[in-house]
Amino acid sequence: MNTIRVVRGVGDAPTKMASYDAALADANVHNYNLVPVSSVIPADATVEAVDAAPDLGPAGNRLTVVEARATTGGVGTVSAGLGWTTGPGPGLFYEAAGEDPAAVRRSVEVGLAAGRDLREWTFDEQEVTVTTAEADGEGYTTAVTLAVYGDSEPIL
Repeated sequence: MNTIRVVRGVGDAPTKMASYDAALADANVHNYNLVPVSSVIPADATVEAVDAAPDLGPAGNRLTVVEARATTGGVGTVSAGLGWTTGPGPGLFYEAAGEDPAAVRRSVEVGLAAGRDLREWTFDEQEVTVTTAEADGEGYTTAVTLAVYGDSEPIL
């Protein structure tokens, strides 16, 4: 069976992109070319929350992800939430981002409920994780939560 790992990271840096890269490094997915997909979990996959991704292959490879991402400059709080609902068949991810962690969690939960209502699938379980970071007053701060589909694949 294939594993989808849910990883989290936060990063601070002098530019938006550098803080995003730092957050990806915190989750150990910074050396891959991320390819975002929408939200469907294949029926034969398992979803597992981990602290950081293990080695997923050579640097520069393509890595399929569902991503929640939030960045702020200078001050404030950012939250990136990702939730999933699974059953005996396919499942769903839903992501949201914002400043208020509780509002981000609610948005993910409401989105998952709406997604379930659109499908005639069976859903037995639901989990939500929200990554929150406080800006340090300088530069930019990014929070990410990503669902990483399997190992990386060559891009060329």
